[in-house]
Amino acid sequence: MREHIERVIFSAEEIQRRVQELARQIVRDYQNGGKRDPYGRPLLVVGLLKGAMPFMADLVRALDIPLEYDFMAVSSYRNGTSPGEVRILKDLDRAIGRRDLLIVEDIVDTGHTLRHILRSLQAREPASLRVCALLDKPHRREVEVPVDYVGFVLPENVFVVGYGLDYGELYRNLPFIGVLKPEYLREGQG
Repeated sequence: MREHIERVIFSAEEIQRRVQELARQIVRDYQNGGKRDPYGRPLLVVGLLKGAMPFMADLVRALDIPLEYDFMAVSSYRNGTSPGEVRILKDLDRAIGRRDLLIVEDIVDTGHTLRHILRSLQAREPASLRVCALLDKPHRREVEVPVDYVGFVLPENVFVVGYGLDYGELYRNLPFIGVLKPEYLREGQG
């Protein structure tokens, strides 16, 4: 599969270094005011499946604070060029009222999916709600969404795979983030 990659944008080493930096920043923030849960429950880290799984696994292992984690799965259907319906395919297994939540996302692009998730979770009245994204594409944003922690900003509009990011469910297992060669992208996708 590596022969399908045109170029590596972020190496495995760069990713791991950035995950450690993000973890230190998150620990500082939650130690200095993230304990609003009246019952003393730990931070709840919520991973968005499937793409965020490798990033979240590395991140939670680097967080030296009490935490629990859970997962959500969402699907976004697009009709032509307009944003489509966002559906929650797998919801959280536990109540989140008055809990500190950290959403872990693989990539924030247009913002539509994340906005839907944030609205759904905010309606459940968490104590706090923050977002940590591995990648951010701010130049593609169609709706504003808060992203509190960003691993890397993609300055160009490229389709990336690896480290959880896929194309047709493939390439998620690559340890780096790279750009697929054009001949591996089907016309009209990516």
